[in-house]
Amino acid sequence: MRFIDEVRLTASSGDGGDGASLFRKEKFVPRGGPNGGDGGRGGHIVFVADRNLNTLHHLRFTPFVKAKRGNPGGGNNRTGRGGEDKVIPVPVGTTITDVATGELITELTEDGVEAVVLEGGDGGRGNARFKTSRNRAPVKAEPGGSGITAELQLELKLLADVGLLGFPNAGKSTLISRISAAKPKVAAYPFTTLEPSLGVVEVPGQYRTFVVADIPGLIEGAAEGVGLGHRFLRHVERCRLLLHLVSLDAMEDEVHGAPLERFDKLNGELERYASELAQRPQVVLLSKCDLVSDDTVAQVQAAFEQRGITVHVASSATGVGLTELIYAVAAVIDAAADEPS
Repeated sequence: MRFIDEVRLTASSGDGGDGASLFRKEKFVPRGGPNGGDGGRGGHIVFVADRNLNTLHHLRFTPFVKAKRGNPGGGNNRTGRGGEDKVIPVPVGTTITDVATGELITELTEDGVEAVVLEGGDGGRGNARFKTSRNRAPVKAEPGGSGITAELQLELKLLADVGLLGFPNAGKSTLISRISAAKPKVAAYPFTTLEPSLGVVEVPGQYRTFVVADIPGLIEGAAEGVGLGHRFLRHVERCRLLLHLVSLDAMEDEVHGAPLERFDKLNGELERYASELAQRPQVVLLSKCDLVSDDTVAQVQAAFEQRGITVHVASSATGVGLTELIYAVAAVIDAAADEPS
């Protein structure tokens, strides 16, 4: 199934039912009077967060959704039945925006949370409502209120404890496949990962887990939409911690510059997209240490430490340093959770 993280659809809530204009007609009851009931309200458009969904794929070919109309009122002051709501399940982390105004309507960030996005029309009042001492036989009844139609933009922003950050071929997909049960596509060419994926990482000996998001590689200009651009950065927004992978592969130096230079470039993209992202806690990992000598590792590590940046060293291919990395990430998550919001 394709990962779909953006869908646009037109939604309409139900019209309210018409009020009834009726009179009581029973044997031996003269001047029975008005007894037309109110119409039922129209159905709402309701979105509900469902943790069992991880994409918006089920809405890809549903361009229009509509709730049911309310039933009209009846005799004996009977109120019409309300129209059935249209309930639409979406993944946790979905945002819903009104396309016409650009207004963010709601964010569904917890499983089971419901949001009434478009309310149904009110039911019209029946003629029994208009009876007065001066007008004892009103024939007036109100039509049901109209529902609301709006074009909605749905976007999924992954919810994760840790987001993997790095240039293409930094080793993000291989790393998440080694520390979790996630199985992203892995290949030796840039932009292998085109769709985000989530992996659950167990912290050895601590009976706890954290969630890691493997997000497509970032390139220069992403803040302006270059490459995967905003599609990538959207998912970074909801990650509590960024695990910044800087590859030690010499080929990356030729393409994107030295390790420290690459580190600065990516943080610059975060700053341009949203300054708050650049301030998000980061753990820096020098990946693919198996491809270079110990001396090279030490030189790169020293260059980062001269800037006051603590780095970790690991190889997903050999497994060296991965356990230590998991403990370090868990510790930073705990520290971030303890900070006042």
